[in-house]
Amino acid sequence: METITEQKFQFNPYSPIMDADPFPFYKTLRDQYPCFWSDDVNMWILSRYDDIKRAGVEWETFSSSEGNLVDELPGRSGSTLGTTDPPRHDRLRKLIQSAFAKNNLMHLMDPTKELVTEVLDKVLEMGSFDFVQDFSSQITVGTLFAMMGLPDEDHHEVRRNVILSIQSDQETRQKGPEHIGGFKFLTNYVEDIVRQRRADPKDDLISRLILAEIDGDKLEEAEIIMTSATIILAGVESLSSFLSMMAYNMATFPDARRRIAADASLMPKAIEETLRFNTSAQRFKRVLTKDLEMHGQQIKKGDFVMLCYGSANRDERFFRNPDVYDLERNTRGHLGFGGGVHLCLGNMFARMITTIAMGEFFTRIPEYYISTEQLDWNPSTTFRSPVKLPLTIGK
Repeated sequence: METITEQKFQFNPYSPIMDADPFPFYKTLRDQYPCFWSDDVNMWILSRYDDIKRAGVEWETFSSSEGNLVDELPGRSGSTLGTTDPPRHDRLRKLIQSAFAKNNLMHLMDPTKELVTEVLDKVLEMGSFDFVQDFSSQITVGTLFAMMGLPDEDHHEVRRNVILSIQSDQETRQKGPEHIGGFKFLTNYVEDIVRQRRADPKDDLISRLILAEIDGDKLEEAEIIMTSATIILAGVESLSSFLSMMAYNMATFPDARRRIAADASLMPKAIEETLRFNTSAQRFKRVLTKDLEMHGQQIKKGDFVMLCYGSANRDERFFRNPDVYDLERNTRGHLGFGGGVHLCLGNMFARMITTIAMGEFFTRIPEYYISTEQLDWNPSTTFRSPVKLPLTIGK
């Protein structure tokens, strides 16, 4: 009878076990199978820092043109920054950056601080609360809606469909009708807003994406819709989940949390170490444009490759004692926001919101603990985040 130790190694990103804790699997990949073919997802898996860094730089070989989500959503490929290669990617980035540049983030600081204070007042009255529902999603959705000029009354429905969009069916191992329907809702929603802004521009990011122009070149309709939908996806899911992962990490490492609560100047270090140690964006996809040999494996043109950013950030070949959360670590080079031409465009926005939200959270709630023995995790092949994070204030 085959023992567990003799069983063939599997890397199945559809497994709830992987959702709960991917890091032991990453360790096995890095040490024993640095270029691994997964039958579970039908693509090659890269897990070491140098290989993933290389893939980000060598975009001509590791192409994003067929999507960057492990289970891609319909209509995104070729219409967003994450699903295009240069020169089209460069054109999109310049136009989108020009819209962001005119949407000065500094004007969001005071409203964000006010929102954080308001939300924390309610949380403190509760004593026990769900960090995801009662704090992180309230902050990120509220701030994102203000930046994009979306109606406040749409918060719940938009977030519900965003969460559906990032999930995959663990049984069929693909996007199910409900997941595709969630994204369809989002794109239809954005399309309606874009139509309204064309007729009556406002002081918001969607209006600026419509009006963005460089040397007579403007974003196409599909590019505006998909870019706006992707920004909403990133803001509602990735940023909210990052705040949740930071709260989760700080519950696990109370000494670090207490240091941050006592010294706000440590927040930048905490953000970068959290991005490295346990970020929400774990895995992305590329397609090979030519045959390639890596670690003795022959990868063929047209093969899909999964880049495990969460593994690269725990690679002991680059980071010393990577499984230790260390506020004094030199985190330079971490891939928590991706890398190469696909470095996250919203990284400054994410850092600003996190600094405000979590800085105030730790100041006002320096002591808390997770009030459940087992967390449920969103079933996603790309992102990692808890469905709920029940916390109780106090030691």
